[in-house]
Amino acid sequence: METRHICSLALSVLAGSVIAAAQSGAGGVAASTYDPRVTFAPLVLPDPVNAYRSGSGAPGPQYWQNEADYVMHTSLDAEKKVLTNDEVITHTNNSPDTLTSLWIHLEQNQYRKDSRARTMGTAPGGFGGRGGGAAAAGAPGAVSGARRGSGAGGGANAAGAPRSRTENYTEGFVLDAVMLQAGSVGAAPAVKADFIVSDTRMQVRLAAPLKPHSAMRIHIKYHYTIPGTWGGRTSWGATESGAEIYDIAQWYPRMCVYDDLRGWDTLPYIGSEFYLEYGHFDYYITVPSSFIVAGTGELVNPKEVLTPTQISRMDKARLSDKTVYLRTLAAAQQALAHPPTPDTKTWHYHMEHTRDVVWSASPGFVWDAARINLPSGKKALAESVYPPESVGPDHWDRSTEITKFAIEYFSKRWYEFPWPVAFSIGGFSSGMEYPGAVFDGVNSKMPNFFGLTVHEFGHSWFPMIVGSNERRNAFMDEGFNTFIDIAVSDVFENGKFGPKRDGEYSAGGEPPDTILKVLDNPEAPVPLSRADAYGGALTHPVSYFKGAYGNTLLRDQILGPERFDEAFRKYIHDWAFKHPSPSDFFRTMESEGGEDLSYFWRGWYMNNWTLDLAVEGASYVGGDAKNGLTVAVVNKRQLVLPSTLEVTYSDGSKERIRIPVETWLSKGTANFSFRSGKTAVSAAVDPDHVLPDDDRANNTFRIP
Repeated sequence: METRHICSLALSVLAGSVIAAAQSGAGGVAASTYDPRVTFAPLVLPDPVNAYRSGSGAPGPQYWQNEADYVMHTSLDAEKKVLTNDEVITHTNNSPDTLTSLWIHLEQNQYRKDSRARTMGTAPGGFGGRGGGAAAAGAPGAVSGARRGSGAGGGANAAGAPRSRTENYTEGFVLDAVMLQAGSVGAAPAVKADFIVSDTRMQVRLAAPLKPHSAMRIHIKYHYTIPGTWGGRTSWGATESGAEIYDIAQWYPRMCVYDDLRGWDTLPYIGSEFYLEYGHFDYYITVPSSFIVAGTGELVNPKEVLTPTQISRMDKARLSDKTVYLRTLAAAQQALAHPPTPDTKTWHYHMEHTRDVVWSASPGFVWDAARINLPSGKKALAESVYPPESVGPDHWDRSTEITKFAIEYFSKRWYEFPWPVAFSIGGFSSGMEYPGAVFDGVNSKMPNFFGLTVHEFGHSWFPMIVGSNERRNAFMDEGFNTFIDIAVSDVFENGKFGPKRDGEYSAGGEPPDTILKVLDNPEAPVPLSRADAYGGALTHPVSYFKGAYGNTLLRDQILGPERFDEAFRKYIHDWAFKHPSPSDFFRTMESEGGEDLSYFWRGWYMNNWTLDLAVEGASYVGGDAKNGLTVAVVNKRQLVLPSTLEVTYSDGSKERIRIPVETWLSKGTANFSFRSGKTAVSAAVDPDHVLPDDDRANNTFRIP
C-alpha cells in the first residue's frame, strides 16, 4: 500500500513516562529489548567514498571499467552433442593499474567430476543445490514446468529422487589452444599463453604486463560436450515430437571483472550466477541447415539463413503490435518430418554493450514476433521460439505478447530497453535470464507462464543493464527484479494475473507476515551475505523476498513513491552498464531520497533485526474524553520503521497520525496525543498490516 493511502495527521510526542496500561489486548507485554544507541549508531558502509565512487552514490569522477569484446566462430555437432568454438577476446585495460595476469571464467568446468560445485553438491546433475533450471517435459527424467532448480534440486527425475553424484558429468572445456597477442590486430605476432586452470577459472600469466589504457587479445580454441537436460542453465533435450532443443549458455570462456573494489573478482562458479564485463560481441553459429537459431542481439545475415517468406514476415512484425508468425506450426512440423541433411548454415549475431550472449537452436521451433514501442520512439522486436508441444492459447501462443508488454512497461517506468531484440525461448533450461533473452520451460502454462516470463525479462534491468555482482549480492539481482516485476501483474489486462507473488514465500499469509519467517529464523543469513553462502529453502526468502520487500518498505513507508521512484531511476541511470556495490545503492537512496537511512541499512540488510510495535496503554487527559486522548506506543525490538497509529471512536470514525523513525532516536517509548474530544474504542499501530511486525497481538489496545 502506498503512503498516499495513509492519512497523516498532526503528531505530538509528549515528554514523560509511558502511560500505565489499564488493559492489554495481548494479555501481558513482553519486556522491550530495544536500544536506540545500537540502531542509530554511526554507520560506516562497506565500500568507502573515493575518486571512483562518490558520496552521492553515483560513479565518481575517475570511475573506470575494463572492457571485453568477443568474436566467436562456433559450430554445433548435433550427432555427437559437441560444441566447438574459435574465440578471440579483446580485453582493454581502462584501469590505472598494470596487470600481470588475466583471469577468465571457465564455467562449463562445473560439470567435471572433480569440480568444486560437484564436490559441494551444488552443481546441476540432480543432487541438489543451486545449480540451475530443472528440465522441461518430453525428456527422460524431466521435470515439468519448474522454475530454476536453484536450491530445489534442479534436474531431479520425475519421481523426485535425486540422481547419483556420478551419473551426469562432462569433461568441461577442453582447451585446444590458448594464444596471446598484444595491441591492435596484426600489431604483434600471437604467442602461446602461459596459463593454469583452477576449477572454473583460468589465469593467463603475461610475460609483458598489460599497461593502463592498452589491450590484449586472447585467442582460445576449445570444445566441450553439451550437458543433457540435467545441465540446468544450459542443456540439450528432445521433445515428444522429436524436436531437439539446444539451450546454449555459459558456453565460452568469459573475462572475469577487474574492478576498483577487489581487483580481479574470481569467485568460482558453484551455483550463484554471474559478474561479467561489458563489451561488444560478434558471434557466428554453424548448425544443420534445418535449424532455427535464436540468439541474443541482432541477426546480421538474414538473407543467408532465412527464407524470403520468413524475411517478409519479419519485416511485417517490425511494424505490427500483434504477433506475426515467422515460422508456423505447420512449417515446424514439416521440418521435423524430413530427415536431416549434412548441409549447414551459419547464423551471424551482433550485440552491442552487453555482458553476455546466449543462443538456442532447434529444427522444430515455431517462431513469432511483434514490435516493441520504446519511450524514445525507437523500436525493438519481441520474438519467441518454442516447439510444437508448446503451442496453445494458454501456453506459448502468448509469449511474444507478454514479452512486448513487459519490455514496454519496464522501459517506460524505469529505463529504456537498450537492445534490438527481446527473445523468449522455450526449451529445457527453464527459468533463466540473460541480456535481452530468457530461457523458459516448454511446459509453462498460464498463469505461471505470465509471472515467469515477466520475472525473467525483468532481469534485463537487474543485473543485465545495472551490472551488479550476482555472486556476492543476490538481493541486488533477484530482490530488485522481484520488486519491479510484481507491478506488471497489477496492470496487465487489469490485473488478470495479479497480484503476483513468488510461491515460495507467499504461502500462508500476506507479505509482511511471511517475511517474519525469515527474520525469526536464526539460520537465515543477512542480505549482504555472499550469495553462495546459503541455499535451499533460504534462497528465495532472503534474496528474492527480503530484497524486494526492502525496496517496498523504502518506497511505500519510508520515502514515499515520488521520492523513491526518482531516486531509483537515478540509480539505474547512473549505473547502467556499470558495476555498483550495495554501498552505492545505499548512498544514492539517501542522497536523492533526502533521508538518513543508516538505521534501515543496518537493520534490514546488515542484520535480520525484527520489529515489534505495541500499544501499551491509552487514557483520557484529566480523565475526560473532551480533553483528548493520550496513547502510549513502545518500540520493543531493534528494528525501527515509520508507522501509523490509528484511533477508532465510538461513532465509527477514525483518526490517524504518522510516527516518524526519529521518535525512537533516544528512547523506546513515546506518548501521542489525539485532540478530537470523542470517546475512543481502540488504538492500533500499523492498522493496515503493511509492516513486518513480529507480534501483532499487541498492536491493538481496547479502551474501556
